[in-house]
Amino acid sequence: MEKQIRLDWCSHQAAKYACETWHYSKKIPSSKLAKIGVWEDNEFIGCVIFGVGAGNSTDGRQYGLKKRFEVAELQRVALKEHTTPTSKIVAIAIKMVHKAFPKIRLLTSFADTGQGHVGTIYQATGWVFVGAKIYKDFFEIGGERVHTRTVHDRGWRQSEKWLQEHIDPNTKRLSSYPKNHYLYPLDNKTRTIVEKLKKGYPKKIADLA
Repeated sequence: MEKQIRLDWCSHQAAKYACETWHYSKKIPSSKLAKIGVWEDNEFIGCVIFGVGAGNSTDGRQYGLKKRFEVAELQRVALKEHTTPTSKIVAIAIKMVHKAFPKIRLLTSFADTGQGHVGTIYQATGWVFVGAKIYKDFFEIGGERVHTRTVHDRGWRQSEKWLQEHIDPNTKRLSSYPKNHYLYPLDNKTRTIVEKLKKGYPKKIADLA
């Protein structure tokens, strides 16, 4: 029997719990626009988080939009085991964000190939694939694998040289890996811009350029 699905705005505490419990990063993002909780048959099963950060990913100028607050990033889909298709959950969450924040014209997100993710959810919900970007998101510091966000949170510079000089002389950046980049336009004008960047969907890791 199909379970009843419900999405609604959720608290920071609920979103934090979902990210730390059910997302591989084990961390809630710092810049949040919308925290959307997900319930199946009234049981909390996780959240979907959108953010508007200060980084390049939500800088609208690269798409002919305003620098800030016209592009939002789908940052987390943190769900426990569930029966509702994740693509359906994401589709509903997109509609909620579009309605609540009408000035947002474009969504962006990345599938982490370092975790074996190609972007199946994005493909199932009609996102536009625009290529793969190479990221070096981790340092090895004191024998520990440390994410660049954690480096920043500790008040350190995200620089291999600086970390070698001030923290651990043996610091090194770990091997780079690509993240599949997807865009979801929310109006026809933006869709026209994004369609010019469109590439064929990758079907597996080996398909990445």
